[in-house]
Amino acid sequence: MAFRIVSTSGAQSFELPEGSTLLVGRAASSEIPIFDPTISRRHAKLITTAAGVRVSDLGSSNGTFVNGARVEDASLAAGDELVFGKVPFRLIAHEMAERVQNERTRSATPATSATVVKQRAYDSPDGLLSSVFRAANLADAKANRSGADGAARTQKKLALLLEVSKGLSRAVDVNALLDKITELVFQILDVDRVAIELLDAEGGRVPTISRDRQGVITGKSIPQSIARMVMDEKVAVLSDNAPQDQRFGGQSILMQSVRSAMCAPLIGTEDVVQGVLYVDNITTTHRFNEEDLEFLTAFSNIAAVALENSKFSERIRHETVVRGNFERFFAPRLAAQIAGSAHQLKLGGDKSTVAVLFSDIRGFTALSESMKPDEVARLLSEYFSVMVEIVFRHGGTLDKFIGDAVMAQWGAPIGAPDDADRAMDAALDMMRELETLNERWAAEGRPRLQIGIGISFGESFAGYIGSERRLEYTVIGDVVNIASRLCSEACGGEILITDAMRLMLTDAPLMRERGTMELKGKKDALPVYSVNT
Repeated sequence: MAFRIVSTSGAQSFELPEGSTLLVGRAASSEIPIFDPTISRRHAKLITTAAGVRVSDLGSSNGTFVNGARVEDASLAAGDELVFGKVPFRLIAHEMAERVQNERTRSATPATSATVVKQRAYDSPDGLLSSVFRAANLADAKANRSGADGAARTQKKLALLLEVSKGLSRAVDVNALLDKITELVFQILDVDRVAIELLDAEGGRVPTISRDRQGVITGKSIPQSIARMVMDEKVAVLSDNAPQDQRFGGQSILMQSVRSAMCAPLIGTEDVVQGVLYVDNITTTHRFNEEDLEFLTAFSNIAAVALENSKFSERIRHETVVRGNFERFFAPRLAAQIAGSAHQLKLGGDKSTVAVLFSDIRGFTALSESMKPDEVARLLSEYFSVMVEIVFRHGGTLDKFIGDAVMAQWGAPIGAPDDADRAMDAALDMMRELETLNERWAAEGRPRLQIGIGISFGESFAGYIGSERRLEYTVIGDVVNIASRLCSEACGGEILITDAMRLMLTDAPLMRERGTMELKGKKDALPVYSVNT
């Protein structure tokens, strides 16, 4: 005996051929698609054999019921009530189904069509969008569609699609782009309202724009049941009579007086949904047709790519500015890493374990008194250029210049296991490079310089210090004070380090104990080591 299930409203009916196993679910690809929020994507399956029909629930959220009782697996008989989630059906034998259908046809007004559900695709080879992009110009595009009904309307849409594909692709500002998208939709389609929702970083929908034909911001959101289906299934949806459409049970449709509606996902080049584009008409049912849905799908594809490009351009511009600022203080590779991250300029910071290096020119005050100001500036510029390059070469961060002193650190904002080794290698390079500079300066009759270096290792506070008008990235704490005082105690050509620094080195250079050192502000004397240079 052949069976079918018929919804109690009569709007949906599905044949159950003998020997078949049919999937019931909210997905458009289901053999028995039921578009209701209470239906799971894979809700249940119906198995029909010569002996009858069985239903098996597939772990759905809202359950499967037979004659009011929730079931996991059950046999069905003709006349049984079968409810998926909150959508009721009745199982009837084939001959009974024909009689019931005939009676409904004679006595009742035909139910409004469940309308069209169209699976989102980049377009078929003979579709509207493909014909536009194959055309060399607007005249060719019109010729490709000249045999279609409503040629004038189609030509207008083609002209606007070409404008969209060219104009939106050049837009770089997201807000201006959204305004342009909305303006074009009103030109193309007979709609009362256009709304766009974009996804935030966590995947939540954010109402971004909602306007009526007069350009007034409506403040109304896209009906949840429609947006949810479009997002979950990646389908474009057309509803001829939204309040009667069983796919959408949301109260927002009734509250917003939606009659006809279309909604398409905004899917970019990575096949990732960026949001949804929604249009509706609040005065008339059956206002849209499948051609309108095809066009909205094509339009949404172009708009999504334009939005993707706009966001990418904004990110590039931001990273270029940020990276330019960071490269003044951070090694280029580290600057690029910071600029490309979600790191934002703001007051505050975090605790970080760092290696801090101070380098100071010995006797510079007396030396500068015997030189002209421009000579001092030139000497310092050459010296600082070499020292900063060494810091960056070893992946460090230039914290600041303090007179003739250089302060650098390794470990913030991004640390590495070998931060102590990098700082040590930088200090040794500073000594070697200074000797090279001194040889050149001596040949030019210019004075020689000597520097002392102090390095400490420990916990600090690292972050942006200052005011909203001027921020400075720096590290502060005891580890900074110790490095500064070690630098002051170091003789010309000497590198002093703390015991904590020594213990962190994986390939320590030769060094000797310098004894303990009383440092101002420290209660206990610290063991200090002098590195052979």
